Amino acid sequence: MLNRNRAESALFFSSVRRHPLTTFHAVIRHSAERRDGQLSVVHDLTMKMVSNRSCLSSLLICVTLWSHLSSGVFAKSYRRPNIVLILTDDLDIAIGGLNPLNKTKKLIGDAGISFTNAFVASSLCCPSRASILTGKYPHNHHVINNTLEGNCSSKAWQKSEEAHTFPALLRTSGYQTFFAGKYLNQYGHAEAGGVEHVPPGWNYWVALEKNSKYYNYTLSVNGKAQKHGADYSKDYLTDVLANMSLDFLQYKSNYQPFFMMVSTPAPHSPWTAAPQYQDEFNNTKAPRDPNFNVHGKDKHWLIRQAKTPMTNSSVQFLDDAFKKRWRTLLSVDDLVEKIVKRLEVRGELDTTYIFFTSDNGYHTGQFSLPLDKRQLYEFDIRVPLMVRGPNIKPNQTSQMLVANVDLGPTILDIAGYDVNKTQMDGMSFLPVMEGKMNSSSWRTDILVEYEGEGSNVSDPACPLLGPGVSECFPDCVCEDSYNNTYACVRTVAPSANLQYCEFDDNEVFVEVYNVTADPFQLTNIAKTIDQEVLEKMNHRLMMLQSCAGQSCRTPGVYDPRYKFDPRQMFTSHSWRLSRLRQTMK
Repeated sequence: MLNRNRAESALFFSSVRRHPLTTFHAVIRHSAERRDGQLSVVHDLTMKMVSNRSCLSSLLICVTLWSHLSSGVFAKSYRRPNIVLILTDDLDIAIGGLNPLNKTKKLIGDAGISFTNAFVASSLCCPSRASILTGKYPHNHHVINNTLEGNCSSKAWQKSEEAHTFPALLRTSGYQTFFAGKYLNQYGHAEAGGVEHVPPGWNYWVALEKNSKYYNYTLSVNGKAQKHGADYSKDYLTDVLANMSLDFLQYKSNYQPFFMMVSTPAPHSPWTAAPQYQDEFNNTKAPRDPNFNVHGKDKHWLIRQAKTPMTNSSVQFLDDAFKKRWRTLLSVDDLVEKIVKRLEVRGELDTTYIFFTSDNGYHTGQFSLPLDKRQLYEFDIRVPLMVRGPNIKPNQTSQMLVANVDLGPTILDIAGYDVNKTQMDGMSFLPVMEGKMNSSSWRTDILVEYEGEGSNVSDPACPLLGPGVSECFPDCVCEDSYNNTYACVRTVAPSANLQYCEFDDNEVFVEVYNVTADPFQLTNIAKTIDQEVLEKMNHRLMMLQSCAGQSCRTPGVYDPRYKFDPRQMFTSHSWRLSRLRQTMK
């Protein structure tokens, strides 16, 4: 039986629909107003409306809500789980990115499962986020970089992919959906529909215009621009996202399951910490791991061009950036705690899955590269992934291989949606989380791919580098180039922990690492590894680069079910194998 408060809320929703507000509360069909710079619910208006509303209106609303209950779709006893996805921006795991997140590790990781082999399909924001939303590798969703020309939130993306993202499928299957934060880097661009564009699949939409900021930004609130300034109490984006998430949890319908995606700016640049955290980690430096500030011998030319040792000013700059990144994460830690505690207070925590992850990793000084995330190495492609929820036992750690293309299929699987009806490349790891899958029957490899970017003209400050490079630092160390275009097979199997990568350049340059024996990827074993293994990995890479859907989930080289027939090598790619054999001599 519906209680009085829920009936009052229903009356209140109809009022706001007739009198739209520009605040977030109008988006979720509840009224609120700013008092002393903070959002507060207007309970007095609700009570007044209830008292003045006719009996007929109340009866109609009760009948409507009762029809929802009696349909069985929204009945609490049969309701599907709720799902929360918290996505950070540029959060690594290889160089200590989780260290500041003590509450997050306790509330999600310790309460559920942590994946130690979670990877992204591309180590750059927009292609990676597109893979999360679509469940597809970049060669299938065609987002290749962070530019509009690279299909990031372009009109072509909107027409071809947005209607088929997993949130869109969730909404059509009865979930109420909420988004808050950074979407895709070019979202809000005038040539992509501006902030008026609301992607299909979202009931409540609060998206950041373009790339990560902490102050002085614009949000699209269900297609209406909402500008923010530089007042911490009202505008600090991580806190704004936290408060909006709490408002959604407070005022959403209780008779439908929900999906909530919160995408924080942290720890992306410009690394602006909340005032209370600006003095934290003053003595922290970037970790001096074995691959820190060393020459990347036997690596692609872009890595070899980095100056070693780095200048003192470069080291100071990256150390300063490292501690600033950590400071921004303390507000993310607060956000996670607030959401978990609110779910607990509402009695919904035990029926809610909570995912915590990142769009890519990061590096600070590894192989003398100052700061970025576009490389093929573990520090850039490996990300944190922690999940808690129903039927997931606490304090679990899994070494099974998962990728961000698996997030969509897993979330749809949780929601009871038949993933086989989609065109997604990834696979559900729900059985892994529930302890129903062992490593011998799980996948052994995934694809990582990236298309490099460069400028058509030389950088005036670095004329010797010539055209074709980008993301260059003052000491003429560049983080990207046109021919920093690569594809990798990342293998994690009981008998192998291997990374095999090929560059699309004149050399067909190859990098191979035994990650078990060489976790910091100091030694490229491409010229010493067994030739048969090399040819099998080359064949597997070509197959994955042309895969789609089910064919992306076929057995890998180190899977006992793998079958290799050299006669079935792709004729259109036979030149690659020939060049590969030449370079390995």
